[in-house]
Order: sequence, then C-alpha cells, then structure tokens
Amino acid sequence: MKTNKDRLVMISVQGTIVKPEHSGRHSVDHMGRPFMLPGTGGITYNVKVGDSAFGWEADHVEPGVSTILDQAKRYDGPNKGYHFYACIGNEAKVVTGDAKGAKGVVTGHHGGAEHVLVDFPDEVLENLNMDDKILIKAFGQGFKLLDHPDIYFYNLDPNLFEKMNVKEEGDSIVVPVVAKIPGMLMGSGIGSTTMGTGDYDIMTADEKTLKKYGLQNLRLGDIVAIMDHDNVFGRCYRKGAVTIGIVIHSDCKYAGHGPGVTTIISCQKPKIKPVIDEDANIAKILGIGRFREQN
Repeated sequence: MKTNKDRLVMISVQGTIVKPEHSGRHSVDHMGRPFMLPGTGGITYNVKVGDSAFGWEADHVEPGVSTILDQAKRYDGPNKGYHFYACIGNEAKVVTGDAKGAKGVVTGHHGGAEHVLVDFPDEVLENLNMDDKILIKAFGQGFKLLDHPDIYFYNLDPNLFEKMNVKEEGDSIVVPVVAKIPGMLMGSGIGSTTMGTGDYDIMTADEKTLKKYGLQNLRLGDIVAIMDHDNVFGRCYRKGAVTIGIVIHSDCKYAGHGPGVTTIISCQKPKIKPVIDEDANIAKILGIGRFREQN
C-alpha cells in the first residue's frame, strides 16, 4: 500500500507519571450500587495490555504507566499537545531516575483523564518513581493511505500499522479485528471531536448483549471494529461507516461507560472491511505487555 509515511514528522514530547487521584468517597454504578475502588493513574504493576478488560476490582484501570505533561493543567494547550502527538506504537524512553534509558511503547490515549498510556517491562516498572520523566518520539498523526483518500487515520504509528496485516481489496481495506461492536453499544465520548486525543467507551450494563456479541472476552490492546460509527470529523452514528480502534482501559461501573477504545482508522463509507482474528491485539503484535512474558 502506498502511504505518506516518508513525509510524516517525528517530534519529541515529554511527560511525567500521573499521581493517582480519588475523592475518598463512594461513587454509584449503573444499578445504583455504591462502590469505592481504585481508578486511573500511577504505575499499574499487575494489569497489562493483553490482560482481560473485565473482572478487575477497579474502575477505568489503565494498564502499565499513566503519563501526562502537567496534572494541574490537564486541559491546557501543552497538555493537549502531549496527548495529541503521542501515537499508539511510538517509542517511549525514561530520561530520569533509576530506570533512565529504558524503553517502552505507547498503548493508548485516555480522554477526559487526558492520559497517555505506556507499556514497560516489569524490571523497568520496579525502577520507576512518580517523578520520572518519559520522552516519546511522537510519530503518526497525519498518516494516510495515498490510494484511499476516504479512509482517515488517527493516533497510529505507521510502523505498527505495517504489522497489523491490513490488506487492500479494490477501493477498500481489510482489517483483522478481535470483535465487531454494534454502534448502539458506544457510550461516553459520543459527540466528541477529539478523535486525536481521547477514547470512547463500550457500554457494558447489558450483560446479555455483551455475551451475544462475544464482547465479555475483550482484552486490553484488542483491535476492534465499531460498526455504523463515523470518527472522521467527530464521533457519531452513520449507517455503513466503520471505525477501527484499540481497547485501552478496563471496564467501568458508571452508566454509559465501559472499556475505552482509542480511534485509529475510520471511514464514513463502507470501505473498511473487518475480519475476525483472535490474534489482533497490539500486545501480541508488538510482543509487549502480557505477551512479552510469554515470549
């Protein structure tokens, strides 16, 4: 496939590890039940890309290391720039502290929290501290397939794209995915125009529907297709549109929430053809997260 990879710009962005926040009070789930559990941020030692997106005693848990530029200025321009420039598959390097020089991989954007998620090996996690800084070689925004102008890309390192086994089929592309998600299940994040900095959630309150479509087995890092959803210029329902995304955080207990999906490919026309492949997970493709331990 002809791409503009050789015309993309690689730019450095640098963040630090997010200090976990919590109100210390109960929240209420979609059934009116109170809960008080860990949430986002910090260094998560035992949840990795490749693990299940369900079953954790947590809410919106982020695998690996959660990073941000400035926690006190979450929605300011420089923070948004850090969030936008970093793409899934980019190289991340620790530039301070005991883990200085260690390398990891960007695995997702978490909207609202405005976190960039990074996977590192266990031995690196053990040497990180909360004040460490992480430099990312940001590369990927503006990526195109030159013969497919109707298909848009966001948040994806072209080097990862080349490993995803995407094929051309006439004026369409065929993309391996773990699951096809009905557009009716998409919740928090619909209507947002921040496709380049965030994610949106698969609603999980209806367990029967999840099982009907096999979504109860989703893993962090899974590549999925969202059917009849357009993410080209904003997130909305559009019959025939297809959006490809990556599952980046765990299930959630709030109404309208669930595993978060960062957009990587979208088309308003039916020119993306998803095919089921249980190996379509970035942890397996890149040999990171839980699959690093198995290699």
